[in-house]
Amino acid sequence: MAQRPALRTRLQMALRHPLTLPGYLPSLAMSFSYGLLAPILPLYVLEFEVSYGLVGLALAGEGVGAILGDLPAGWLLGRLRSKRTMLLGIILTMLSIGILFWAPSIPVVLVFRLLAGFGRALWAIARHAYIAEAIPVAGRGKSVALFGGIFRFGRFVGPAIGGTVAAAYGLRVPFLVSGVIVIGAVAAVAFSTDPQRDSVQEETHSSGRNGPLATLRANLRTLATAGMGQFFAQMVRAGRRAIIPLYAADVLGLDAQAIGLIDSISALADVALFYPAGMIMDHYGRKYAVVPAFFIQAFGVSLIPFTGSFAGLALTAALIGLGNGLSAGTMLTLGADLSPPDDRAKFLGIWRLVGDAGATGGPLIVGGVADLLSLHAAGWATSLTGLAAGSIFLFLVPETLRRDGQGG
Repeated sequence: MAQRPALRTRLQMALRHPLTLPGYLPSLAMSFSYGLLAPILPLYVLEFEVSYGLVGLALAGEGVGAILGDLPAGWLLGRLRSKRTMLLGIILTMLSIGILFWAPSIPVVLVFRLLAGFGRALWAIARHAYIAEAIPVAGRGKSVALFGGIFRFGRFVGPAIGGTVAAAYGLRVPFLVSGVIVIGAVAAVAFSTDPQRDSVQEETHSSGRNGPLATLRANLRTLATAGMGQFFAQMVRAGRRAIIPLYAADVLGLDAQAIGLIDSISALADVALFYPAGMIMDHYGRKYAVVPAFFIQAFGVSLIPFTGSFAGLALTAALIGLGNGLSAGTMLTLGADLSPPDDRAKFLGIWRLVGDAGATGGPLIVGGVADLLSLHAAGWATSLTGLAAGSIFLFLVPETLRRDGQGG
């Protein structure tokens, strides 16, 4: 009978498994960090006594930074190993979050929100490229949905803790805690990445010699349809994260702890559907998960202006969470499916640029419409972006699941 490997050897083998590598472990730390801040950030910005428009701008700041970083990140990924790209992104994110504990003014907040977005772009594109390289098309939906599920688990646990910490120690302390948690992601990437796979990945990413404009021209039709669908999909996702805390605080008069609990309830519903989403994508097709997911989110967000209590908003947030859970990993999976193998890094840079532009637009719509009209109107405007996403994926984007297992 063969002797079992030593515990240390088994741990090293587990860490170097293709699905553990630079994804699951650091994703858990990063998602918990983001979840901790989700209900806090809008209230934190309001403490500076600014308008809804500036609140939306601060919330969108990370998305703007990601937009600025997406194309450079794709370029860097073609020249650096994925480990270095991810470490650079995570460290930049960690510093940008933690320093908000000391931020004295809104301009400082905006600057470091931009830097956090740039770091997020480096981290996300390197991870996305790895997924596209390492996971076959036929099983990509389940594997990527698991990434989404881990992110959602952190988003489930984080908000309630963030709200409790803020209620006990003030709205600034969660930023310090969040920055410390990201150190766990740094450690996970530093000790778990497989150097051999990185070198293969680096060769693949370095193969394309054309610039981003050439990549854009070659994939213009795909980016004009699926890319536009992703633009609106990320817009409704980001918009609901802005409007729920603002509506809860300014219309219902709830405190940070109650808002964190609502966010966690939504995230719990979100977590419940991530694995079914992957099964649906791999068994029936990507569109069977994508289309209903964004129609459900659109409907849920449209109900927010009709809620008048903690219970009503919590139930509505849970419905939105179910829709978002059904969309777990869908945009990553579609991007990986559609990316050309010989020009993957730059394509994914553009793909994320489009999605990050949508994520940036969500809070801006909420803040702008709320300033011009009301938070109720902002909810209906955000709902329309979800309706647009579902309609584009239903009518304009072909199914990307290939039954022969080939492609992307």
